[in-house]
Amino acid sequence: MNGQGLAGVPRPPAADAGQSIDHSGFRITTRKLPILKAKPIEQMTAKLGIAPPEMIFGDNYVSIKRPESGWEVNFNTFDALDLVDKTGESMLQVAHSKEWQSTREKKHEGITEVVKPFDWSYTTAYKGTLRGQHARFEPTDQPIPLEMLKRPDPILFFDELTLYEDEMADNGITLLSCKIRVMEMRMLLLCRFFMRLDGVMIRIRDTRVYVEFYTNQVIREYVAREENYEAVRRKLAMKGQDVPAQLRDPNSLVELLPIVDRSLERLVDQRMFL
Repeated sequence: MNGQGLAGVPRPPAADAGQSIDHSGFRITTRKLPILKAKPIEQMTAKLGIAPPEMIFGDNYVSIKRPESGWEVNFNTFDALDLVDKTGESMLQVAHSKEWQSTREKKHEGITEVVKPFDWSYTTAYKGTLRGQHARFEPTDQPIPLEMLKRPDPILFFDELTLYEDEMADNGITLLSCKIRVMEMRMLLLCRFFMRLDGVMIRIRDTRVYVEFYTNQVIREYVAREENYEAVRRKLAMKGQDVPAQLRDPNSLVELLPIVDRSLERLVDQRMFL
């Protein structure tokens, strides 16, 4: 696997190819490797055109493939960061942004690119990367069958990994991570973006990819939520919960944040049923 990887960033050797499971005509692969070193970070930065997060797991990914049909849904770090606003129009205008920029200039002294205005929270609406000439996602009214996923079915494969993380100059956290579980009849992938900027805002953007193996049905759901930080803190306090601990746990926060965007799609491929 030596050579050029995503967007020209060098790939790890074949020994680091990750772990896979082949099931019902699908191949599910995950790869978890350490934080990128200086040279790959410089290459990724040059291609992205923005300063990188503190922790970039640029070799990590999750892949769902249908080899016979030739399509793949892939979740990777570069494509997620490439959707971050690079104009500065979506940048959170708070006092800490100048402090953050200063830390980036010091932290990445080997990178000669000027730190340009952009969304320093690294907010992304990433829904995964679809590859395959004959595959596309189109709108659907069919929801992900949550009741099916609540069944205590044996788990054939499970993994979770981080794509990138940043502590926003000690003013919160921004984190993009993936979690996947494969059962006999179905599988679910969750890619979650979680951002908490203390005193300002909390965001969660969830992309779920659901596969029903024996019908080849693939559904993708995207849900974006956000709320004012103080409003969330008050809601937690009214419940008598440990507020600092809950503010660090997106699972505890997700239902407290109003939905601001939502989409539901199904994958269509004319060769899927061959």
